[in-house]
Amino acid sequence: MLKNVLLERDIYASEEHKMMQEMIRDFIHNEVIDHTDEWEKHGMVSRDIWKRAGELGLLCMDMPVEYGGSGLDFSFNALLIEEMAKEGISGPGFSLHSDIVAPYILKYGTEDQKQKYLPKMALGDIITSIGMTEPNCGSDLKAITTSAVDHGDHYLVNGQKTFITNGYMSDMSIVAVKTNIGTEKEGVSLLIMESAYEGFEKGVPFKKIGMKAQDTCELFFDNVKVPKENLLGKEGLGFKIMMTELARERLSVALNAIGGAEGAIEKTIAYTSTRTAFKKPIAGFQNTQFKLAECATKLQIHQTFIDRCSHLLQEHRLTAESASMAKYSATELHSQVVDECLQLFGGYGYIWDYPIARMYADNRVARIYAGTNEIMKLLIARGLFKELFQKTRAKENKS
Repeated sequence: MLKNVLLERDIYASEEHKMMQEMIRDFIHNEVIDHTDEWEKHGMVSRDIWKRAGELGLLCMDMPVEYGGSGLDFSFNALLIEEMAKEGISGPGFSLHSDIVAPYILKYGTEDQKQKYLPKMALGDIITSIGMTEPNCGSDLKAITTSAVDHGDHYLVNGQKTFITNGYMSDMSIVAVKTNIGTEKEGVSLLIMESAYEGFEKGVPFKKIGMKAQDTCELFFDNVKVPKENLLGKEGLGFKIMMTELARERLSVALNAIGGAEGAIEKTIAYTSTRTAFKKPIAGFQNTQFKLAECATKLQIHQTFIDRCSHLLQEHRLTAESASMAKYSATELHSQVVDECLQLFGGYGYIWDYPIARMYADNRVARIYAGTNEIMKLLIARGLFKELFQKTRAKENKS
């Protein structure tokens, strides 16, 4: 098996990590896997699984204890992401809730906002989402049109968001809006919006190629009255905040990718060791051995890089370029590995009852969300040619 050839990962080597890993695996096998078919049928998971995850302390693990978290570091969040991915579990959107929404509130929220939302998030009492993408703009967040007009003690919000993970089940969403439209102060701001607000509507969950148990939908805002105290951070700084926090989001996607790749290889080793063809196990053929050896080698290289990125994140030194490299390279690897592994399952690999089929369908979107891989290459290139871009912008501004 893989553990016989892969290096032990220092990031998960402590006794605390090993105990947490055992608890997470028990949680997945005893309380998650058996519900997958039901969740896929309904297009969403149950609220019970969120509550259970909260009870076990699996949500917002790196949040401070005073806000309901466990006071652990990011590596424990990373461990949960990978363990879920190894088993092909894509339904519960725990990572978006804990690794994207919670840090936004912790870093940029007021004390009242932190006290109001973070403890409930850690317990699974509320489910959260983030509203960035719009029907007419994907990765170009500056082009959003959802508006928030200042009405003194509140904003009046109108617009639409799409492809929102946890959207249908969410009780609260951090929504990117345009403020001060048509003025010199026009910019992107972030608002905390509760789904109970009048005029806040949710679309029917999308029917997707994969990730069928994870609800994804549109959000509609029709004259939604949002109190001024729900502004997250300062007005007009939303784009800067999002660019800063996207590094963690993209690393989370990369962690999911290497976890999924590891799970696919493990399941393929087990299958090919017992499935026979021409009177011997499929694993006995050199092609099988070479394909899995290639996959394991690429996984080892990516694990080392992603672990380094995780350390840098904890030290607040993970750059946008490194996060983009991690997201781009790991999701490409994931797709390649799952494709190779499915081939070794033969016809059974195309049957939904086999985990490899779900993995194949689920992983494809990772090269699209959190910024397409084409955008990741652009961000990396901008870092490589930073001086050239700066000179070009200076010339454009002069003209």
